[in-house]
Amino acid sequence: MAAPVSRPRRSPLRRRCPAELLPPQYQPGRATVRASAGTWTLQSTLQRHGLGPVAGVDEAGRGACAGPLVVAACVLRSGDAKRLEGLTDSKLLTPAMREEFYSRIVRRAEDFAVIVIPPAEVDRRGVHIANIEGMRRAVAGLANPPGYVLTDGFPVRGFGRPSLAVPKGDLTSACVAAASVLAKVTRDRIMVELDAKYPEYRFGEHKGYCTPVHDAALGEHGPCPDHRFSFVNVASVARVGARRAVVQNGAAVEVPDDGPFVGEPEIAAGGVES
Repeated sequence: MAAPVSRPRRSPLRRRCPAELLPPQYQPGRATVRASAGTWTLQSTLQRHGLGPVAGVDEAGRGACAGPLVVAACVLRSGDAKRLEGLTDSKLLTPAMREEFYSRIVRRAEDFAVIVIPPAEVDRRGVHIANIEGMRRAVAGLANPPGYVLTDGFPVRGFGRPSLAVPKGDLTSACVAAASVLAKVTRDRIMVELDAKYPEYRFGEHKGYCTPVHDAALGEHGPCPDHRFSFVNVASVARVGARRAVVQNGAAVEVPDDGPFVGEPEIAAGGVES
């Protein structure tokens, strides 16, 4: 009987210590940024460490079941803190204040870009993927590549630049707040135009979000071409009722009584923006 062959023992893997890129005397000091220090502190700290210009990125319309998704990127001038005093999350500003800050940001910003993603693309790609891709497109649309990118809430890769996800970024970072204002005002203006085109839905009132008024209009009139058919509440209305012609992702679809709906929804219905 042949003797069992013993396998050679492997030596345990050793962790390699990361190589120091710079000698200790040339490394920048550790920066501590506190949320209570103000909305310009994070941007100023990054710029002071040679990581500017700093771009903030935010979106508007992610939870809406009608209308486009709008994403903006914005780079603010470091000396404009007083000129933009009071700038914060666009949802906390009145419509008049948003319009005022929008005008100041467009006039004073070092750089900005706004991307409008139509409902058909949101349906085709899914709202999350469309949102992330919109952020990348917004940063790529800046006239000058930023040194650093700040996003609101969750990390995003693919900017080609270092980035940081800032919890409640539109409340704690001025450049993210500026991006939220650009995106929100742009989208609200589009929804007002859609209100004139489809007055029965009252888009100018709820901006495409799911409210009792919007749900009632959907039930009475069915969806229009600018609704998002990947949202459950829109798709369910399109299934019900008399034989009706609707538009899904740019193609006419005929929905018979109690018949199957072409293209099952993949995401849940959006809620009212909070």
